[in-house]
Order: sequence, then C-alpha cells, then structure tokens
Amino acid sequence: MKKIEAIIQPFKLDEVEDKLDEIDIKGMTVSNVKGFGRQKGQIVEREDVFFERYVAEFVPKIKLEIVVPDKLVKRVVKVILSSAKTNNIGDGKIFILPIEDAIRIRTGERGEDAVA
Repeated sequence: MKKIEAIIQPFKLDEVEDKLDEIDIKGMTVSNVKGFGRQKGQIVEREDVFFERYVAEFVPKIKLEIVVPDKLVKRVVKVILSSAKTNNIGDGKIFILPIEDAIRIRTGERGEDAVA
C-alpha cells in the first residue's frame, strides 16, 4: 500500500474530489494547510486572483491524504495531476510514501481490507 499526499490549490479541491470519486476512490483526509515553495518572498502576478500582485509568504493550500493499494497509485496520481493542474506557480506537489500496515479500528481489519 502507498499513502499519496497531495498539496493543491484550495479552489481545485472540488474538481479533484469529483475526479477521484469517478475512479471509485471514496476515502481521503483533507486538511487546510499553509506553506510556501519557490515563490516565497517574490512578487507574483496571479490570474486566478484578478491579476493581483502580492508577496507570497505562507500561502493557503489543501492537503489530501489517500491510502491505496499499490495497483491504484499510478491511476490516482494521474487523476490528481490532471485535475489539480493550472499551469501557474503554486499548483502544488504530490508525495508517495510506503504504508507498512493499516488497521480499521471498528473491525480490526488489516492491510488493504482496512482501507477498502
């Protein structure tokens, strides 16, 4: 199993969620986070905020966390890439991490059964 962590633009959340639902991904954790990348401290012009100029420091983002079987990783990543991309600075990142085990607290199910 793998954990996919995606940091995306907040306004892309609904689109990403809808596209993941289309490939039958039903469970995820969503968090409001703040961060910065290469643009920190630079003046940035953003079309999605009406050509506003601002100095980027900690920028609001959404963090998605999704645990999937290995066989679904490429498909999930492809969906996130295609639905979260705007071609602007700050589109985000995707991280893929190994998961040793998962346990559903209610039933005690383990491994892929716990995340299905």
